[in-house]
Amino acid sequence: MKQQQYNTALYMRLSRDDELEGESASISTQKQILRDYANEQGFLVVDEYVEM
Repeated sequence: MKQQQYNTALYMRLSRDDELEGESASISTQKQILRDYANEQGFLVVDEYVEM
């Protein structure tokens, strides 16, 4: 049986505590965690959004 693949987008948000530092380790960490999760679940990441 063929497994269905889902398209998804990643959303990362910079906390107020980190906003003075630009794209902080927080965003990088979130991005890596989300990419790993999407990969484990078989999701195809089609876009990424970052709110700063």
